[in-house]
Amino acid sequence: MTDDAVTPMMAQYLEIKAQNPGALLFYRMGDFYEMFFDDAVAAAAALDIALTKRGFHLGEPIAMCGVPVHSAEGYLLSLIRKGFRVAIAEQLEDPAEAKKRGSKSVVKRDVVRLVTPGTLTEDSLLEARRHNFLAAYAEVRDAGAVAWADISTGEFRVMPSSLVRLGPDLARIAPRELLLSEAREREIVSNIAENGVSVTPLSRGSFDSTNAEKRLCEMFGVASLDAFGTFDRAEVSAMGALIDYLHLTQRGRMPLLRPPVREALGGAMQIDAATRRNLELTRALSGGRDGSLLAAIDRTVTAGGARLLERRLSSPALDLGVIRERQAALGYLLEAPSLRDHLREALRRVPDIDRALSRLALDRDGPRDMTAIRAGLEQAERIAALLAEAPPLLAQAAGALVGHGVLVDLLTQALVAEPPLLMRDGGFIAPGYDGDLDDTRALRDEGRGVIGRMQAEYAELAGIPGLKIKHNNVLGYFIEVTTTHEDRMRAKPEVFIHRQTTAGQVRFTTLALSDLETRILNAGNHALEIEKRHYAGLKAQILATSAPIAQAARALAEIDLAAAFADLSADEGWCEPQIDDSRAFQIIGGRHPVVERALRLQGGTPFVANDCDLTEATTPAIWLLTGPNMAGKSTFLRQNALIALLAQAGSHVPATSARIGLVSQLFSRVGASDDLARGRSTFMVEMVETAAILNQADDRALVILDEIGRGTATYDGLSIAWATLEHLHETNRCRALFATHYHEMTALAGKLTGVENATVTVKEWEGDVIFLHEVRKGAADRSYGVQVARLAGLPPSVIDRAKVVLEALEKGDREGGSQKALIDDLPLFRAAPPQAPRPVKQDSAVEARLRDIHPDDLTPIEALRLVYELKQATKT
Repeated sequence: MTDDAVTPMMAQYLEIKAQNPGALLFYRMGDFYEMFFDDAVAAAAALDIALTKRGFHLGEPIAMCGVPVHSAEGYLLSLIRKGFRVAIAEQLEDPAEAKKRGSKSVVKRDVVRLVTPGTLTEDSLLEARRHNFLAAYAEVRDAGAVAWADISTGEFRVMPSSLVRLGPDLARIAPRELLLSEAREREIVSNIAENGVSVTPLSRGSFDSTNAEKRLCEMFGVASLDAFGTFDRAEVSAMGALIDYLHLTQRGRMPLLRPPVREALGGAMQIDAATRRNLELTRALSGGRDGSLLAAIDRTVTAGGARLLERRLSSPALDLGVIRERQAALGYLLEAPSLRDHLREALRRVPDIDRALSRLALDRDGPRDMTAIRAGLEQAERIAALLAEAPPLLAQAAGALVGHGVLVDLLTQALVAEPPLLMRDGGFIAPGYDGDLDDTRALRDEGRGVIGRMQAEYAELAGIPGLKIKHNNVLGYFIEVTTTHEDRMRAKPEVFIHRQTTAGQVRFTTLALSDLETRILNAGNHALEIEKRHYAGLKAQILATSAPIAQAARALAEIDLAAAFADLSADEGWCEPQIDDSRAFQIIGGRHPVVERALRLQGGTPFVANDCDLTEATTPAIWLLTGPNMAGKSTFLRQNALIALLAQAGSHVPATSARIGLVSQLFSRVGASDDLARGRSTFMVEMVETAAILNQADDRALVILDEIGRGTATYDGLSIAWATLEHLHETNRCRALFATHYHEMTALAGKLTGVENATVTVKEWEGDVIFLHEVRKGAADRSYGVQVARLAGLPPSVIDRAKVVLEALEKGDREGGSQKALIDDLPLFRAAPPQAPRPVKQDSAVEARLRDIHPDDLTPIEALRLVYELKQATKT
């Protein structure tokens, strides 16, 4: 064969590869997935594995790399995280079957699954406590919609959207992958770049609403979608595209999706991507989970409860009835600590039912998925019994936890307590469930005992104590002795039949051993076939009741979250917020939950609580906050935004008391960051985010803005900040916290009826500034920038020079001189020689006396005497 000839195997590979463009092809060859050509080069670089060569194609060596099948999931995860899509081509027949067609026949292979970021199901590829959403956006004429699903849990939702709303909607849903029509891909991608979602374009046909409706009806076995609600054409188109993509990637093994739930527009607090990032709701600015609000408050003990918590923080409710129902559940468990502890202990034993159910539907399951469902439903019955007199939300959840006794009993009778991971390992059907299976196992196990007795007999017959009967997949059972005993074995040819000679051993068989091997192997294979048959029956039983099982899983998550919120409130001393339909925003003793937790972990420094009152009867309510850097302005801004979010998510809040009128939108422009990939400076990013706020905020929004205009010239920045505050007051008419260093803006409090000045207090002591972190009404007298720079460690010469310049500028400003003239008159900076060390300050008599005192050792009378003594010392 010439180098240019294409082998049958390579021809098969190229055909499958052509059918799956844009994806790395994992081509199954025995115990490995092999990759060839450009796929091999890309995969070897991404996975840091060896790149080799195998044969030639068109005169060029074929690049090749491979990964073991048993450890493929880890490699898949690495590739998916790096943006690859992977097509998995499995062997669809046994090599022995292929040989029957001819010696050069190739084993049948085909792609059984396309692995993409939004279609992962394996536990090792997923974060247990986070959803893995696949989303689709569709437009039909003037309407738009976004649909999203998590095939690992069955969650399936849709809601109206638009090109303008798509960014905030995706920020809330946080999908891993987004499906778009290739006709609009470029235009839409430019609007959602900041969401960091992987985009997959599909043909227009995938979004055809007529075909989409047929796909959906077929998927759920209904004649019309009216049974699930009223959907417009855009919503049907988005859902249909998502289903079409699942058909493509799952190759016919469709996930167990629940019927679609339509979310009403405006049913949740609107929070855009920039605000979510600035407030660090689910991810810290550093990129990880630690340091986020989610990490600080997560007390859930089940994977389903953790996923529900993330959804609640991402989508705080706007329905007062829903919020109060959640508060009632929390309050009930808060007042019953013993019940709460028993619930949480039972919930800790609940496995991830949703994901086990999904794997069963997708044929990616094992016996442990069945026992996970059994264990979860067993705990569900116990938990339901604990909630006999619970308020409506918990009572409704408890109702979904009962009625699974028949299935639990079946699984208990059929499955062993600790089954193997894989079905092929056998041994997962319990003894006593099937008499035929028990008899077959007995034969298999007895045969093993017979092998042992036969080995002893042959050892005695041959006079070789070291004789062993062994087994491998090539020879089956065989007798093995060392070569030193070969003559003794060959001396009895009527009994021992030679099979194989290796370097140090000689192998034989006997007619009796061959017959016993046949019986043992048949018994083992027959037992496994019986177990597989029962497994299929049990799976069918589970999937037939998948809807109530999924409802039980959702109910367990709801109970877990209510108990977690109650546990958090009890431990942290949080209060129940009063939420109503007013425009109130009154927080007494508010705290930042993440900062407070961090201070506690760092040594117990207490957090300074502060009040905030943005309540005005007829006008917008805006606090203009001044004070030096490091005083706590940004913390104060963020904590009030988080308190509003937590309240509408159904949680208690970190405050002494709180009254909050429903917040429809939450906007935050806090912190400085650039976007170099899109050619945006820090100032440009700030202006884009500020523009979004001014263009979208309604009168029920809560806006927090920090240092608007700082990224440009002083007067430009001041003018932008000034105009922004006026727009919030006159046009948006919303509640807002506006922090600034432009002290000129404090004059607006006397001009705009809804603006009040507030400041974060500090004290100055011997040239240093002491931060008190207390917010009070009024304006700061100055910025204390030079003092803060000194604390940061700037060289003393720089600090001294800054004081000179500042004094000159302030003096000129008071006297009305021009800045240019002042700057021209300033002497040039010259590096001064090192200053003599400052004299060491001598302790006063009082300080010297106090230094030697140990308060814990003083008796009351000694302490009183000490006070008199110190009082006297101050007079000398």
